[in-house]
Amino acid sequence: MHIVIMGCGRVGASLARALEHRGHSVAVIDIVQDAFRRLGPEFQGKTVKGVGFDRLVLQRAGIERADGFAAVSSGDNSNILAARVVRETFEVHNVVARIYDQGRAEVYERLGIPSVATVRWAADQVLRRLLPSGSEPQWRDPSGSVRLIEVHVNSGWVGTTISGMETAARTRIPFVMRFGTGIVPTQSTVFQDGDLLYAAVTNEQVAEVEDILGSQPVEH
Repeated sequence: MHIVIMGCGRVGASLARALEHRGHSVAVIDIVQDAFRRLGPEFQGKTVKGVGFDRLVLQRAGIERADGFAAVSSGDNSNILAARVVRETFEVHNVVARIYDQGRAEVYERLGIPSVATVRWAADQVLRRLLPSGSEPQWRDPSGSVRLIEVHVNSGWVGTTISGMETAARTRIPFVMRFGTGIVPTQSTVFQDGDLLYAAVTNEQVAEVEDILGSQPVEH
């Protein structure tokens, strides 16, 4: 695969090295020539000095044969503009933009431009380490209405099938962590002591799901 990266800061340089290490062809764009020093002497990819949303600059970086584009400069406007040019002009659909403004990130996600909201991600990571499990989502969709949460499960559920727990809590349990390994449960998968369970819920379901699975199962 050929990947074009706009922005050779710490994120862009790390991304470029990681992609090249995996055997991909990489071109990096930045308006500052000295920024390419972050790539290190082993970097074999292409470096292009210029503005990342300039069509000629993108063409020099090989955008016309690119399989993906990452806009990770320090400017939200530049990242979004470049992402749109690449998608709409060069028809590269595998595009990701880094966005600091959470509101903007959600808007562009709805427009079909995947984004990484840096501030929101960092805040969520800190909150997950400060607050009890389940208080903050492991993942949430751009609109903020659906989330994936780690649920504290009462020991009384040990021996119950995951499908039975889904029925009781009226939610989906897409995966379980068991001895540090993620597993996708089947109809016959049984909840074991020590399992970490993750539920996909809407905001309105969070309290109900945590209450049901955090309590002894009700016998019928």
